[in-house]
Amino acid sequence: MTPSPLSRGATPGADRSRDSYLPGHGNGGYKVLHYDLDLDYRVVSNRLAGRAVVTAIAEHPLSRFTLDLGPLQVQDVRVDGRRVKYTHRPDKLQIKPERPLGAGDTFRVDIRYAGKPVPVSGRWGDLGWDELTDGVLVASQPNGSPSWFPCDDQPSAKASFRVAITAPSPYTVLVTGDPVSRRRGAGSTTWVYERSEPTSPYLMSVQIGRYELVELAAGDVVQRAAIPPTLRANAAHDLGRHGEIMTAMQRLFGPYPFREYVVVVADDDLDDPVEAQGMAIFGRNHLDGRRTHERLVAHELAHQWFGNSLTVADWRHIWLNEGFATYAEWLWSGVSGDWPAEALAAQWYQRIAARPRDVIVADPGVDRMFDPLVYKRGALTVHALRKRIGEEPFFAMLRAWVAEHRHATVTTEQFRAHAQRFAREPLDGLFAAWLDSRALPPFPR
Repeated sequence: MTPSPLSRGATPGADRSRDSYLPGHGNGGYKVLHYDLDLDYRVVSNRLAGRAVVTAIAEHPLSRFTLDLGPLQVQDVRVDGRRVKYTHRPDKLQIKPERPLGAGDTFRVDIRYAGKPVPVSGRWGDLGWDELTDGVLVASQPNGSPSWFPCDDQPSAKASFRVAITAPSPYTVLVTGDPVSRRRGAGSTTWVYERSEPTSPYLMSVQIGRYELVELAAGDVVQRAAIPPTLRANAAHDLGRHGEIMTAMQRLFGPYPFREYVVVVADDDLDDPVEAQGMAIFGRNHLDGRRTHERLVAHELAHQWFGNSLTVADWRHIWLNEGFATYAEWLWSGVSGDWPAEALAAQWYQRIAARPRDVIVADPGVDRMFDPLVYKRGALTVHALRKRIGEEPFFAMLRAWVAEHRHATVTTEQFRAHAQRFAREPLDGLFAAWLDSRALPPFPR
C-alpha cells in the first residue's frame, strides 16, 4: 500500500515510547483496551457527529493525558462519568481528570464531537476520512485516524473496536469488522460492526457508497466484495480467482487471521489500493476486465498476515509489511502459472541495480518509508533468505512467524532472531548486507 490513494501531548514519564518516525502521534501513560464509536454521517453536507467511549488502563499515575484528534469540535468530555476539563488543539485533545488516575486503574473516557471531517494533510498526501464523488473512503496509513475519531494513533497501540454508523439508507456502509446488525429507520440506516482482534487505529476503515454486495468465493473464510453496479462484469473477471489466491496464501502462510475479508471497489479512480484490517480498497481504475492489477489483489490480501495480524511496532520496520506483501505477489505469480518468483526477483534486481543506492531498508527514514525500494528490496531480502535456508525451512519459518506473533506487534530484530532458528549457518551477514547497507549485494543464487 502507498498512502494518499485518491487521485485528486505526551504525558510526562510515559512508560511506552512513541513511534520513532511520527513522535507527534501517539500518547504515553496508558494503554487503550477498547474503542466504542457511535457515528452519524450526512453524506451531502459531509457532517459527522460522534461519540467515542475509550476504555484504557493507566500504565503509571496520571494527572492528565492526551488523545490524538483532528480539527473536529469537541462538545463534552467525561472520565468515568464525570465531566472534566480539557483543551483541544488541532491535533491533540488534552484531558485532566477530576482526580489523578493510579497506576493500573482502568478508566473510561467519553467524548462527544462533531464537524466536517477532513483528511490529515502531510508528506504522503491526504490521509483518513476523505470524500469521494458520492460517498466516503477512509485510508489512514500511517497517521490519518485522528481525522475521524479520538485515538492513541501509533501502530503498536492495538485495541478492540465496536463501530456503529448511521448514514442515509441509499448508501452501503462497510467498516473493518464483523457485521453485527443493521437497523433501518426513517431515511437512514444504522450499521454496527465489531472488531474483536487487537487492531491498530490506522487499520480501522469506513467505506460509504452506493455498492452492490457480492460473494467472491465460497470456503471457510467469508470473502465478499462491495462494487458499483456498473463494474459488475469487470469485477466478476478481475476478482474471479480470489478464492484461489486465498487458498494459496493460507497454504503458504497459515490460516487466514480473521473471519471475513471484504474487497471494496470505490466508484472513483485511486492512485493505489489500500488495506485495512480484514478489508482492501481499490479504485474503479483497478478493474479493467483484463486482470491487469491482479498482483495488487494478492498484495493487499497478503497484508492481512503481514501488516494487519502482524503489525510493526514502529514505522521504521515498515519493510516487514511491504517486503513480505510484495514477495507474496511474486509467489502468487508462480502459483498461478505466470512468472515464477525467481524470475521476478531477477527482474527487480536489475531494476534496482540501475537506481541510486540511497535507502537502508531496515531504517529508511520517515521521508522514504514508502519508497519503492523498501518494497522491492525488502522482497529481495525475503528471496535471499529463502535461497539461503532452503525451501522447506523457509516456508516453515514463515508459517511459524505468522502463528507465533498472531495479532501482535513485531520488529526487524525479532524477525532476524526468528529466522535464525531455521538456518544451519549464521544469518547476520545476509541481513546486514540486504537490510543495513545501501550497497546492493550480489543476486542470491
